[in-house]
Amino acid sequence: MPSSCDPQHAPAGDVGAALMLIDSRLKGIHGGKTATDPGQQALTDQVTASLGPKEADDVLDGTCTLIFMFMQWLRTVCEEHDEDVIAYVVPNLVATMRMMPKSIRPEAIPTMAGLVIAAGTDLSPSLWRKQYGFWTEEEMNPLEATAFLLAEQINRLTNDPDFATRLITEALSDSGWY
Repeated sequence: MPSSCDPQHAPAGDVGAALMLIDSRLKGIHGGKTATDPGQQALTDQVTASLGPKEADDVLDGTCTLIFMFMQWLRTVCEEHDEDVIAYVVPNLVATMRMMPKSIRPEAIPTMAGLVIAAGTDLSPSLWRKQYGFWTEEEMNPLEATAFLLAEQINRLTNDPDFATRLITEALSDSGWY
């Protein structure tokens, strides 16, 4: 029986904007900065402030699409090494988020783990989350952190600080989306 969370039924959202936000965070970290560059943060704040409700929903869906795509890539790599992607990704993700109590409230961590598990089991994170109602303000930072941490895990695994971003831009280019 087909799932109501099947990725083919999920909106892709604004993957480009979501990728820009995640790539900005990655570059900030790899640029040797522990805090976000004030100019970059101002630009990010300006972009997010200019979003209307529809555009904000599109960025949320785009971020979920990134999570799905990152998990699909990680699942392929894990399967090549006879590892389970959920066991490989989720414990590290949860442990890292627990070390970020100023940015990520503890009650958001199970939801983010659920998004990753949904993606790792070939379900749409966006549709999985929508079963439980609307996104909350408290889930915005954890959602961004989830996509960032997956991208960072891919970058560390490949020993290439731009691999995750390139993975998505190439996939979008190949599909004609970008």
